[in-house]
Amino acid sequence: MQPDEYELESEPDFEIGEKVRLRKQIKNDGTFPGREIGEILAKKGDIGYISSIGTFLQRSYIYAVHFLDKGIVVGCRKKELESAEENHEGNATDE
Repeated sequence: MQPDEYELESEPDFEIGEKVRLRKQIKNDGTFPGREIGEILAKKGDIGYISSIGTFLQRSYIYAVHFLDKGIVVGCRKKELESAEENHEGNATDE
């Protein structure tokens, strides 16, 4: 996303309940309570499900991803996720 682009001008790329896969490792940036800053929360390839969709700075979507095997919900940006649904088109390209 370019600095002058607003992701919120279009519909979210993922839906609530959709199965997604992490495209990169997610570390605690200080916003995940009870964990050390820099601690790995989820690894590339981990599978989770979109539990809610919020926004960040009125410009991009934040997807709350529930990782059932870890018992945690982590906020992720679009570029950090890809659909793990067999019938989903798009989001399968690498950046």
